[in-house]
Amino acid sequence: MATTNVPIVVFGPNGFIAPAESAILDGIIADWQAAFGGTLNFENLETPQGQIVTSETAIIGNANDTFVYFTNQVDPAFATGRMQDAIARIYFIERIPAQPTVVQALCVGLVGVVIPVGAAAQASDGNTYTATQAGTIPISGSITLPFSCNVVGPIACPANTLNVIAQTINGWDTINNPTDGVLGNNVESRAAFEERRAATVAGNSFGAIGSIIGAVANVPGVLDYFGYDNGTASPVTVLGQSIAANSIYIAAVGATDLAVGQAILSKKGPGCAYTGNTTVTAFDNNPLYTSPIAYSVTFERPTDLQVLFEVQIVNGPTVPSNAVALVQQAIINAFGGGDGGTRARIGSNILATRFVAPIALLGTWALIKSLLIGSTNTIAASFTGVIAGTALTVSSVTGTVAIGQQIFGPGVAEGTTILSGSGTSWVLNNMQTVGSEAMTACAPAQNNVQVQSNQVPVTDANLIQVSVV
Repeated sequence: MATTNVPIVVFGPNGFIAPAESAILDGIIADWQAAFGGTLNFENLETPQGQIVTSETAIIGNANDTFVYFTNQVDPAFATGRMQDAIARIYFIERIPAQPTVVQALCVGLVGVVIPVGAAAQASDGNTYTATQAGTIPISGSITLPFSCNVVGPIACPANTLNVIAQTINGWDTINNPTDGVLGNNVESRAAFEERRAATVAGNSFGAIGSIIGAVANVPGVLDYFGYDNGTASPVTVLGQSIAANSIYIAAVGATDLAVGQAILSKKGPGCAYTGNTTVTAFDNNPLYTSPIAYSVTFERPTDLQVLFEVQIVNGPTVPSNAVALVQQAIINAFGGGDGGTRARIGSNILATRFVAPIALLGTWALIKSLLIGSTNTIAASFTGVIAGTALTVSSVTGTVAIGQQIFGPGVAEGTTILSGSGTSWVLNNMQTVGSEAMTACAPAQNNVQVQSNQVPVTDANLIQVSVV
């Protein structure tokens, strides 16, 4: 029976343990010395015999590394790619493909006009969006419907940019998105897939909040979700949301109201109330009933939270002319988890440092002098404002108006920033006309932003200030 001095691998309680390559080399040298009478010189590994034993060591080491990698891949905490997909199939789930940006669009027209699924509109950047839910314009003359971008991935759709009807429907007059679209995402990353797998495991149970969250997370088209179970006899406030006594709170972005409501009903325990701003009729389709039983299910469609950034890049000869656009896109991509890291989510704490690495990866020129973050949750000032051209006149100010702040209001263009001024007169970065209305001023001056449980974080290039200094 052949023997060898090369140490073997060990399968034990800690899994596959491979010997160090230095030990493998020593074992191979010992084998060669035994075969050739101990006369070979291995002091210099650049000799022919030295090259051979070094190659054998590398071959054995690479084989061991492959086995170490494979044994790690059967652990959900470390699995990637095809192996992660295989583990997920045990739980009957698959990796979410790239998904489009979703926009809530206000459609205006004649009463009774039907806007069907697939109705098309175009944004100012040229991207086409189609309706994912049909609707009939009511007596008010307008209806809000979800539209999704025809190109998948984190494509920003700022407020008031989805404004061209691309498919003529008699009686449908205008379309516009009053708020930013919810960013789509690239193919689900390893970390996000594992997070969802863990959530959907709980979805195999019934009645527990984890099972409801898991069911909602697995609804096709759901981009984000959050849940809380208030089992007390009094209301509680969780991340800014008041949740009624003895009720469940589920927030969801994406998919149809019916699909989300049906998922909640499928896992909800009996006798529990709901908290939320959206109510839909879902059905218990138990075959024991002569006909499905209808239930009203309430959940939350979170409002947009605009997240602001201020980035300063050190000036230098290698900084490209499109540095601003590159930095903005890097932030947008990372914001949606497109770089494989964590994405900004409902109820999450968004750290400014999360975006340092994606910017640094742009190149050696991307030297970050400062990176601050903020949101419309933190208001620096509220006031009555009037805009004529680039002139902003303020009155009844609460707080402090200052240079660098962004201005928000029902008629104010997104990305409107104060460039100069003082007191009641300020100069803005873009021209517009806005009559007297309530406005607020916000600035990215924080290291983190806490998203509330009734908010979905959004950002786009207009909200990201980049300067090269």
